[in-house]
Amino acid sequence: MDDDLNDDLDDLLQQKQIEVRQAARALSRAGLVNAYGHCSARLDAGTFLVCKAGPMGLIGPGEDGTVCRLEGPLPDGVLGEVRVHQQIYKRRADVEAICRVIPPHVLTMSALGRPPKARHGFGAFFYPTPAYWNDPVLMRSDSIAAAVAGQLGNASAIILRGNGAVVAGGNMMQAVTLAWFLEDMCRVELAVLAAGEADHAPLLTAAEAKHRSDWAGQVAERMWSYLTFGDPEARFKAGRGRLGFL
Repeated sequence: MDDDLNDDLDDLLQQKQIEVRQAARALSRAGLVNAYGHCSARLDAGTFLVCKAGPMGLIGPGEDGTVCRLEGPLPDGVLGEVRVHQQIYKRRADVEAICRVIPPHVLTMSALGRPPKARHGFGAFFYPTPAYWNDPVLMRSDSIAAAVAGQLGNASAIILRGNGAVVAGGNMMQAVTLAWFLEDMCRVELAVLAAGEADHAPLLTAAEAKHRSDWAGQVAERMWSYLTFGDPEARFKAGRGRLGFL
């Protein structure tokens, strides 16, 4: 009986490894990360799995990530900014996956020193704006990572001044989708600013944003299929819950 349970847990962990690898490659394929960035998935109340350190688009099948604990130091070889994953998971029981991304429009918006405003459907998921962290220092200390997680609060994303963003989702499909939505939100905001219409272009109302920020209709599933098309491990479907062990 114990052997069967251990086999099941091993299988679930391997499924999470595949999910994290797929997400890493999808984020890279979409231009949401470059040589830098990382993503993770919660395993249970005390642990999470982060992708292999290195360019995410170069992570191949079978290249496993590292299991990290929410408390204590990160394992050897894990990137220092993964501390922010620890801090967010500790504060947000609803978060099951996190993406640390550096998309071009998000980076440009972050350098302006302000977050974009919710003006279109994808922006509704961050109504009225994403959180904003006004410090370009990397999150390589527990104190800075904790402060960023606190600033994130209950939001879906936080833009880091001159440093990209961190996105948190209810599962990996949602986290990857939100990373894409955030980049599109910044693209629209920058276009509105360039047109000189920032003070005249309409903003979403709270009611409009609530109506649009709906995961029904396979919103995340369709984006996941789109971003993972052609992936070498694409037969696996993400979205399973916690493993409930470790």
